[in-house]
Amino acid sequence: MPFAHTAEAVRAWVHGWSASRGAAEPVPSAWGFTVDVGLHGHVMRHVLHSADEATVHEITQHATAPGVWLKAFVPPEALEPWLAPGWHLAGGSGYLMSASLPITPTRAPGPLPEGYQMNTWTRDGVTRALVRTADGAFAARGQVAVTGHSAVVDQVETDPAHQRRGLGRLVMHRLTEAAAEQGAAAGVLGATPEGRSLYETTGWRVLAPLTSALRGPDTADT
Repeated sequence: MPFAHTAEAVRAWVHGWSASRGAAEPVPSAWGFTVDVGLHGHVMRHVLHSADEATVHEITQHATAPGVWLKAFVPPEALEPWLAPGWHLAGGSGYLMSASLPITPTRAPGPLPEGYQMNTWTRDGVTRALVRTADGAFAARGQVAVTGHSAVVDQVETDPAHQRRGLGRLVMHRLTEAAAEQGAAAGVLGATPEGRSLYETTGWRVLAPLTSALRGPDTADT
């Protein structure tokens, strides 16, 4: 197992996600972490490594400003009744996933399909991979942040017009390869149901459900 406990994976995910997004250093507490994000619609987030009714209700009762997110590693049907008025589930169902690095794929990724080019670069500890068409149009992307011996893969996406061509698999392979080259021995990420299918084919496994709640209007979040 890449992480001895889910709480260890949560800590790695919070710190790596914050580094990947350029957010503030996570502030620890008895129940988890608070991160200042500083975006419209996503001002800050609370991440609970262990969620229960009393803790969730206390946090959401005192957080009344819009744009505050809460992340908990419980199913949606467990989290929703614990939320204070003004809060709602957001972002859909998710999963916390992990993998040991370097990953030995069960099926090696093929070459980049004809008509595409991939560029990768590292800046401020974050490695990004970008796939474009021959004329420069966006096709796929992703990034990974290495913090110590762990790495967080983040913002992996493929344009709908370029899906089912193995681009997501190639991006994942390049990112995890880069993370291992930088000394990471374990990877962690937050996945949507659609992303879970891709990640499981590249050696990742589900550790826990990941449910989001938002104070105020729903906005896109990954």
